[in-house]
Amino acid sequence: MLEEERKYEVATEFDLPDLTGALPSGGQVVAKEPKVLTATYFDTEDLRLARAGVSLRFRKGDDEPWTVKLPADVPGTRHEISRPGRKAKTPPEEMAALVTPYSRGEGLNPAVVVRSARRAYLLKAQDGTILAELDDDTVEVLDGEKVRSTFREVEVERADCDPALLDEIEALLVKAGATAGTFTPKHARAMGAAATAAPDLVPPGTLSDAPTAGDVVTAAIRDGIGRILAHDPLVRLEQPLPDGDTAVHQMRVGCRRLRSDLRTFGALVKPSWSRALRDELGWIAGVLGAARDAEVLRERLRKTAALDPLAPLSAKSVDRLDARLAKRQRRALDALGEALRTDRYRKLVDLLVEAAREPKLSPAADAPATEVLPRLVAAPWEALVNGAKGTAGAADLQPGDPDERWHGVRINGKRARYAVEAVAPVLGGQAVALGKALSKVQNLLGEHQDAAMAADTWLDLAGEKPDDHGMAVTAGRLAERERAIIHAVRGDFPAAWAVAAHPKKTAWLR
Repeated sequence: MLEEERKYEVATEFDLPDLTGALPSGGQVVAKEPKVLTATYFDTEDLRLARAGVSLRFRKGDDEPWTVKLPADVPGTRHEISRPGRKAKTPPEEMAALVTPYSRGEGLNPAVVVRSARRAYLLKAQDGTILAELDDDTVEVLDGEKVRSTFREVEVERADCDPALLDEIEALLVKAGATAGTFTPKHARAMGAAATAAPDLVPPGTLSDAPTAGDVVTAAIRDGIGRILAHDPLVRLEQPLPDGDTAVHQMRVGCRRLRSDLRTFGALVKPSWSRALRDELGWIAGVLGAARDAEVLRERLRKTAALDPLAPLSAKSVDRLDARLAKRQRRALDALGEALRTDRYRKLVDLLVEAAREPKLSPAADAPATEVLPRLVAAPWEALVNGAKGTAGAADLQPGDPDERWHGVRINGKRARYAVEAVAPVLGGQAVALGKALSKVQNLLGEHQDAAMAADTWLDLAGEKPDDHGMAVTAGRLAERERAIIHAVRGDFPAAWAVAAHPKKTAWLR
């Protein structure tokens, strides 16, 4: 569940203002029954979770007392996952697994206990719809039975309202004396200064106006690692992302992009270090790939079946095909979950965190980015244009070429696109334009590959049940529709490629 909230530091004598003025006409503020909440927060000895903006707690009295909160992409939002269970010296296995990217397998033990006297208020519309909830907490940090310190905070959590309402509520709170902006969560505040130190995972940061080649590569490495580890917990939860994408897809993209960057910029990193990292990324990317292929096929099945409303396919046969895909997806997800629980994966997480902290660069990385990067990006670009290691070149692709040749161009195109996008923020201009053009080319080639894989899959699934004639007919019609999509893509490709290959966009590579 994605939780959107705003928190405010307030003085102990803070007077909560009348919030009805911020509500729509007829809205009201309804007080809930006051209660006392006692929460035990778990962390590693060096507070890795708190420093990363993550929390894992057991809160007495909740229906689902075990809760993990994880950072999300949108400021002010967090992923909140709660589960039932009893108090224990260590968290349940599932909850501990969710914070693996942050704990890296280190032991999780009680780090701090806080007791909150909560006064909560429901902010309702005239029809009774809950727009938001405001929680006013007086927090006591406990040391056994002794109160070590006390502070107060206010939290406003969005329910069914426009974000603008939160702005109006915030204005009233700030006018009354609340402090908005940077906020330290109660558990981190209770833990002290050590909990607000820098996280172990170093973010990409901002490049200077004149970066070295190593600066750019470091930013690309950190960006890929951040994408992988941020989506790890969501992969374990098997939940979709707010934008409709999937965590499996994004984690796999992170692995593939990072492997590609390490290969493209191989001259700027130490070979043995890069090779070990690429090998392990290749392993987990392969496991992710099986799960990703299954989810793509399931989504595509329904879309392809619905392409022509005037020629509907047998719904029962489509359902039977989907049921077989669902079993395949379940097996792939189970294998992925097992891989994420292995020591091998935990060692990979350690490797990634260390790589983000201190990439092993070669002396060549000290040179100015503008001098070094264009010729390094030129290699994957030339491979895309002319082919490499037995693959076809985009410049020579023909409409009648086998699917395998088109797939080879897609692989080279992805590497070229990743390379261009890695350097575009520094080189700007035509590098940005080429990146956008390659994205369109890649979308076409991706659609081509998905359609080709799907066509083969529909026929293979039907072949597994030779006595199911209805499924065979439906699979054949689905495959025909996929081949029609392939034909259309091949017709659109030359124009998209001509835009990307325009000399004006590629002159900087020479």
